[in-house]
Amino acid sequence: MSSPTNPNDPGAEQPFISHLIEMRDRLIRMVIAVVVVFLLLFPFANDIYGFVSAPIIAKLPDGASMIATQVASPFLTPFKLALVSAIFVAMPYLLYQLWAFVAPGLYQHERRLAIPLLISSILLFYLGMLFAYFVVFPLIFAFFAAVTPTGVTQMPDIAFYLDFVLKLFFAFGFAFEIPIATILLVAIGATTPEQLVRYRPYVIVGAFVIGMLLTPPDVISQTLLAIPVWLLYELGIIFSRFVRRHRNVSEVDGDPEPASPEVMARGASAASETVVGRELAGSEFHAPGRFEPMTDEQMEAELDAIEAEELARKRAEKVAGKLREVQDLRLSGGDRRQIRTLLYEVLIDGDADQRRVAQNILDQLDRL
Repeated sequence: MSSPTNPNDPGAEQPFISHLIEMRDRLIRMVIAVVVVFLLLFPFANDIYGFVSAPIIAKLPDGASMIATQVASPFLTPFKLALVSAIFVAMPYLLYQLWAFVAPGLYQHERRLAIPLLISSILLFYLGMLFAYFVVFPLIFAFFAAVTPTGVTQMPDIAFYLDFVLKLFFAFGFAFEIPIATILLVAIGATTPEQLVRYRPYVIVGAFVIGMLLTPPDVISQTLLAIPVWLLYELGIIFSRFVRRHRNVSEVDGDPEPASPEVMARGASAASETVVGRELAGSEFHAPGRFEPMTDEQMEAELDAIEAEELARKRAEKVAGKLREVQDLRLSGGDRRQIRTLLYEVLIDGDADQRRVAQNILDQLDRL
């Protein structure tokens, strides 16, 4: 007879297994949703293909039509389109299932940021597809029809055409996600809006390179992809400034979910005390009554100081997160070796107050 499992046993595997079970259930729901939508769309597969092929049919010369060069293409091509359309239509539900699986592990402020970004990413992806269908397709198909050599009748294959338009749908859909990507990079501290502005020339060149690789070999479609990529990058910079401003306000007001208010207050204020102390001491760049424009050397030194302060703040936040993780592990009866590893890392990277807290916890563990 097997003995009952102790919930405080560090070797217990129930939480991990429960996560696997939940992931399996949500994957099954996602597959069922795609299958249900596919079954609803499949009777209209030919009509859907007619809608998708309308831009090129409108540009074909009189008497020309699309052809099928494969025996099974008249069936498999609409079937494939119906399946891909089912995934596109079910995408909000699929992302909701992914969000429901990840959300319990996020803090409240992370959820507040993730929900609008999730909704915006869906809308921007659909907007990119609509832009490709209504703006890009008519222009590039008119271009192809205009450059068709004399004596050659343009009669595109239905399977090749579907692969072509799906490639463009994905290219423009993901290109319209650039604002979300820039906001996330700023939100996690990987970059800043000022650095994004300095990268602008490289982004413009990269946008045209991406347009050259992802679109047909013509200047029109390349430009129609590169210009939106650049404009969306600028839009992402604008919104990332609001995100950073909101994050700074939240840091001043305090984290709504700190594991230990004393630890978080000491950890989050470690870097800011350095900034305030330097300013109160009277920096030559912030001295009262001085309004002379800074030289390039002074500006560079000020930017270096700001970056150093930002790194110190991030380090303090990272250490505070490790202390929160230690507290969660202690409350849930987690592995003591993992707890000790985290505490040793705090002793290395933390400030004086954080090291004192870590040492006190280690002393408590040694007495147990």
